Amino acid sequence: MKLTVLITLFNEESIIYKTHQAMVTQLESMLTKELSAYELLYVDDGSKDNTLAILEDFARDNPNVHYLSFSRNFGRESGILAGFRHATGDAIMVMDGDLQHPPYLIPLFVAAYKEGYDVVSGQRDRAGENPFTTIFARAFYHLSNHLMDVQLTDGKSELKLLSRRAVETFISLPEYNRFNKGLYEWMGYKEKVIPYKNHIREAGKSKFGFVKSLNYAAQGIISFNDKPLRYCLQLGAVSTGFALLYLLFELLHYLSSPETAVSGYFTTIAAVILFSGVQLISIGILGEYIGKIYYEVKRRPHYIIEKTNIDVALEGEKVYAKNSNKSSN
Repeated sequence: MKLTVLITLFNEESIIYKTHQAMVTQLESMLTKELSAYELLYVDDGSKDNTLAILEDFARDNPNVHYLSFSRNFGRESGILAGFRHATGDAIMVMDGDLQHPPYLIPLFVAAYKEGYDVVSGQRDRAGENPFTTIFARAFYHLSNHLMDVQLTDGKSELKLLSRRAVETFISLPEYNRFNKGLYEWMGYKEKVIPYKNHIREAGKSKFGFVKSLNYAAQGIISFNDKPLRYCLQLGAVSTGFALLYLLFELLHYLSSPETAVSGYFTTIAAVILFSGVQLISIGILGEYIGKIYYEVKRRPHYIIEKTNIDVALEGEKVYAKNSNKSSN
């Protein structure tokens, strides 16, 4: 079999040499025994440092190395989609470029693929992780599994190996707002999970901070269910019910003891604040869904390839891509 290892990068010049050496060493050791050929496919997600220049050097030295470079930062989801579209392997393995996904796991994933699994996933423990990050992650998985139409597993990382069939299914999904964790589960292919120990980033800084994690979590919850919209309706119905009961209570109180009726300033303010809050929350949730629809109907490309050393044959991409091999000739 031919294996493609897909790695997305964003400003990783401090670690990319070490990552590349480790990947090539591992893949070369698997040739003739587990693999007939391999492809190391890098996606440069609009890096501002020397990441692209380093990838060009790798490609000149090793014909098995290919790269795609975006015109700007489009995000990890778009990078993985682009890599899937251009990978040539019988199976494609997605890994991080900071060695948090250790290369020694590659043979285990390949062996699981040969057992007949279309999706092989890595599940890490949380040893050495920031306690706040752990709490946030577990809260997200708990909430998402109560809200979303798919079930996510705590600790199951982006470390994946997909068969060609699974990759073709993945890239056929047309949505612009992509939440890969949910898409992998939604496909429903036969999956094997391989646990591994958490590895701390060896160099550089994470590009996926708390704010981005929060936005990504919201993206996933909104993309795979419409329950928040139903909750808005239910919350509105409950609030209206309480309001009607309160009005009925006040009416009965007035009819029974009109002489004790006083100005309802406090209750009026409280009711205004309560129902205004309910309305604003509901409008905010509606706005999130409308915003997603807004981006979907624009039909913009998920990414723009500015430079590559492979032939870009997909319609809509060849307009933007510049083949570095041809330009150098």
